[in-house]
Amino acid sequence: MASASKVFPSARAALEGIVADGMTIMCGGFGLCGIPENLILALRDSGVRNLTVISNNAGIDGQGLGLLLETRQIKKMIASYVGENREFERQYLAGELEIEFNPQGTLAERIRAGGAGIYGFYTKTGAGTVVAEGKESRVVNGETYILETGLTADVALVKAWKGDTEGNLIYRKTARNFNPVMATAARITVAEVEHLVGPGELDPDCIHTPGIYVKRIIQGERYLKPIEQRTVRKRTAA
Repeated sequence: MASASKVFPSARAALEGIVADGMTIMCGGFGLCGIPENLILALRDSGVRNLTVISNNAGIDGQGLGLLLETRQIKKMIASYVGENREFERQYLAGELEIEFNPQGTLAERIRAGGAGIYGFYTKTGAGTVVAEGKESRVVNGETYILETGLTADVALVKAWKGDTEGNLIYRKTARNFNPVMATAARITVAEVEHLVGPGELDPDCIHTPGIYVKRIIQGERYLKPIEQRTVRKRTAA
């Protein structure tokens, strides 16, 4: 049972009673940066299936959302970049996985619009390409725009660097990515943080996600923080 507090003792407890088969779930992160590692593992272990997942990408094999692809828990992905996941490719080409591709900026704006209560918006991005197929379009000042609709979800899983027990969140550098907009666009937002502090310990001017958007929060543990593509400079002679 949920406690009166927003703080839950584990990722498993934080998802109990709010995830179910057939749900639409948003998952923060970009590549493997800023992903809610503990909540993804708990979602896998919950056994829920036929999920529609909205995320910039689907992790990689054996990491991030790639774990849910391995267990066939994802029915459909609404995403932008999926080029690092062989299992994703295999399932898609075999007709086992539905995909709704989005230009990356369009995906971010669709999520932001959903969180702001905006039905849709017109954009030039994708006009005249397969992205525009089946979508309403209009010409303004000689330019063609296509209608993109806002995105919302049943549950959003986000990761922050620091949060307080009231659910206020601060993200760190590029790990901020899709997390703030997703936190606003779901019926229930669950956050995991690296550092959990008491009320009043966060500088109000530094808060990225106000606690009003966050229903449940946990302090994560055992972060791996893997590097998706390791690039290093060759040593030069002294």
